[in-house]
Amino acid sequence: MYRFSFGPWNIHEGADPFGPTVRMSYTFQQKLAAYRELGFEGIQFHDDDVVADIEGKSHSQVLKEAGEVRQRLDELGLVTEILAPRLWESPRTIDGAFTSNDPQERLYAIERSKQAIDIAQVMGTDNIVLWLAREGTYIREAKNPVASVHYIVEAINQLLEYNPNIRILIEPKPNEPMDQSYIPTIGHTLALASLTRDPDRVGGLIETAHCILAGLDPSDEMGYALAFNKLWSVHLNDQNGLKYDQDKSFASDNLRRAFNQVRVLEENGYGKNGEFVGLDVKVMRTQPQELSFKHLENSKKMFLRLVEKVRTYDKEAERQYIAARDYEGLDWHVLQHLMGK
Repeated sequence: MYRFSFGPWNIHEGADPFGPTVRMSYTFQQKLAAYRELGFEGIQFHDDDVVADIEGKSHSQVLKEAGEVRQRLDELGLVTEILAPRLWESPRTIDGAFTSNDPQERLYAIERSKQAIDIAQVMGTDNIVLWLAREGTYIREAKNPVASVHYIVEAINQLLEYNPNIRILIEPKPNEPMDQSYIPTIGHTLALASLTRDPDRVGGLIETAHCILAGLDPSDEMGYALAFNKLWSVHLNDQNGLKYDQDKSFASDNLRRAFNQVRVLEENGYGKNGEFVGLDVKVMRTQPQELSFKHLENSKKMFLRLVEKVRTYDKEAERQYIAARDYEGLDWHVLQHLMGK
């Protein structure tokens, strides 16, 4: 039933803010070839994952190269799940993209996003992800928060008008790289969607770690989006507390929290309309190159094992504990089930 995806950046060289690369890189083509071997069907792309050095190329050249990548995916039996404009690495977006104080920089962000839509169409997906990475502030006095929300809405409206087939998936995160972000949670995402010209085409992508960084439970955030029929993708991983975005293998830090994420997805029909179970997990810095796929294998296997745990969970016993308001008993019931007893 479930289809799985990940992004090529999840197989990387081990560099972090405190040190350089520690292993050789796999080529883009080698990464594509690994998808089916690992049991994955979908690929998460940024625009410049599809077309390298994208800013130095004409629009026609960009689309030509995207077509070549699409042909390779077809040969491998792979599909593009999502495509996102990378709006956080250009010198023109250091003060934000859609919310920059410079109107020319805001225009650049919108035009690059439109080109990303064109790439997505070549790649065969209508799902455009906006990770609003720099839509926030380092100091609060630097931007007008009311105007900034309107800038984001205006940008989304232009994208919706540019192509009537696309859906916008906003991926909320409370901080990093900005000190504070304007759209930190799924609640903010859905409220923002209501201000756009076509709210039915604006929904959410929820990442486990981002919820934890906001001090929230990922399964609750997923449940909130599901209640609005707005959970259009997930990025599963794990996170040890309110630190930087760690992107650990799914369930590696908190098995019970992972169980509840799988449960809310499984019990509410997630995936039945073609939604992917996306992973956004980083290779541990210590892994040798030849062992730098295990985090993906382990995360996928853990998700499927937890699906079985959800399906074999004794809900009648749970009902009885809840009716008796015996939450200590329910707590033990869940722990016993996860421990296999």
